[in-house]
Amino acid sequence: MPTSEQLAQQLDPARAALLTVECQEGVVGRESALPELAAEARSSGALRCVARLVACAHLAGVQVLHAVAERRPDGRGANRNARLFRAAGRLPVQQHPGSAAVRIAAPVEVADGDLVVRRLHGLSPIAGTDVDALLRNLGCRTLVVAGVSANVAIPNAVFDAVNLGYTVVVPSDAIAGVPADYTPAMVRNTLALVATITTTDAVIAAWKTSETPTGD
Repeated sequence: MPTSEQLAQQLDPARAALLTVECQEGVVGRESALPELAAEARSSGALRCVARLVACAHLAGVQVLHAVAERRPDGRGANRNARLFRAAGRLPVQQHPGSAAVRIAAPVEVADGDLVVRRLHGLSPIAGTDVDALLRNLGCRTLVVAGVSANVAIPNAVFDAVNLGYTVVVPSDAIAGVPADYTPAMVRNTLALVATITTTDAVIAAWKTSETPTGD
């Protein structure tokens, strides 16, 4: 892990952003289409860690982006070239635009200044979406990635961000996948090769020094 000084440099609020990945009701909520993943995100504390990161980012002036996966009721434009996509189309809970399933799940809070980026296709929260353009317009060079799942969307986001030239920071306790023991193995053997691996507490400690003080 990096030293606190190194992490603080990477996480300068003027050049860092936080990306939450698929922290939506239909994925990690009580009525999830993927109940095993939702249960793991909650029982492991990952969703609570995401909420803590978002709250601290708001106080520190760090831009927050929420990546949401959606699917039109008619499936138009959605991928069909993998088993995962075909299975998603048969799930009892669908991530339809405007539905409760695509709202950001509690306890994660969305502030007025947050950006919500929605996609109708693919596996990545970044490739084929507005995320890269938004980050560049914001002057972001470091991206903190948190959410689900460690099986698919999280590694996609990390690889895409690295390929685009961003420094990526992953608080390992703020991501979740199934089965539970897969996540730490994937972090250790894959993400650690391309991203800075740290903890929610370490990110919050770096950002707390940048929080805007409140008036008396």
